Amino acid sequence: MHYYSTNRNSAPVDFKTAAVTGQAPDKGLYYPEMIPSAHGLLKQRSLADWDKTELAFRVMKPYVGQSMPDEVLHRIVAETVDFPFPLVQLSEQVFSLELFHGPTQAFKDVGARFMSRCLAHFNAGNDKKITVLVATSGDTGGAVANGFDNVEGVEVIILYPEGKVSPVQELQLTTCGSNVHALAVAGSFDDCQAIVKQAFTDVDLNAQYQLTSANSINVARWLPQQLYYFFALQQWPHEQPPVVSVPSGNFGNICAGMVAQRSGLPIQHFIAACNSNDTIPQYLRTGILPDKTAVATISNAMDVARPSNFVRIMEMYDQGCAVAAQPPHGRQCK
Repeated sequence: MHYYSTNRNSAPVDFKTAAVTGQAPDKGLYYPEMIPSAHGLLKQRSLADWDKTELAFRVMKPYVGQSMPDEVLHRIVAETVDFPFPLVQLSEQVFSLELFHGPTQAFKDVGARFMSRCLAHFNAGNDKKITVLVATSGDTGGAVANGFDNVEGVEVIILYPEGKVSPVQELQLTTCGSNVHALAVAGSFDDCQAIVKQAFTDVDLNAQYQLTSANSINVARWLPQQLYYFFALQQWPHEQPPVVSVPSGNFGNICAGMVAQRSGLPIQHFIAACNSNDTIPQYLRTGILPDKTAVATISNAMDVARPSNFVRIMEMYDQGCAVAAQPPHGRQCK
C-alpha cells in the first residue's frame, strides 16, 4: 500500500514513511492509493464470529502492507484493542457504541495506542528520537499522552487551548512521563493545529528534529478508527444496515468510518453531528466552505472550525477545494 498527498505535489510513500513524517512535504494529507475491499473478509465468516484482535489485524494489514512483519502488527493490534467496545441499546432502534472503556476514557485511545506502538517499532535502534507534535481540543491530548507515555525513542509535545479543555483532560495530558510535554496556547484548537502544521513546513526545524504528528492528519492515528465500525457491526442485531451518527470535530472519526463503508462494511449512511462550529453543514447547504474561527462550547472536543480531515472526505468523492479570490468569502468547492 502506498499513500499519496492530497495536494499531489509529493511522491507517494509507504505506510512507514507516512506514519513517521505525518504530513506530506507539500502540506497535503496522505491518502491511500486504494481502499482495500473487505468483501472477502465478510464472506469468509459472519462478522460476529471474528475474534476482535484477528478482525483488527485483517482490517489493518492491507494499509500497513510490508512496512512491518505480520507478527509485529498482530501484537500491536492486540495491545490496541484490549478493552471492550460494547454496543448498548438505548431504545428499539437506537444503539450507542461506547468508546470510553480505554485507559483515558476517550475514543482516541485506539488511534493513539496503535500509532505509538508503530512509531516505537519503526524507530527501534535509531539514535535520533522522533518528536511527536499534537494539537488537542481535549480528547486527543490525554489519549496521546497515555499512549506515548515512556515510549522509548519518542518525545511528545502537546499543544492545547488554554482554558478550553476540561480539568480532567488537562490533568491527563500534563501529568505523564518525562517524554510528554504539554503547552497551553492562548487561542483555539485551530490555532494549535496551525502551529503544528507550520512546524512541519519549517525547513530548519525539520533539519534538527524528526517531526511527526499524532493528530488524525497522521494515517497511523486516523485509519485505526475504522475498527470502531467493524466492532459495532459485529454486535448489530438487525438485518438492515445502520445509519451512523458521529460527533464530528476534526472529521477524522467519521472519515475513517466512511473508508470502512467504502471497503464494503454495510452502513446505510453517516450523519456528521456538529455543534456551533458548523463549517461543514454550511458548506453542504451553500457549496462555500467559510473561513471561520472556532467558538467555545460545552462539547469542547468538537470545537473545530477548520477540520483537517474534510479534505480526505472530498478526496473520497473526487472533489477539490480552492482558495477563493476574496478570502472573506471563504473557499469554493466543486
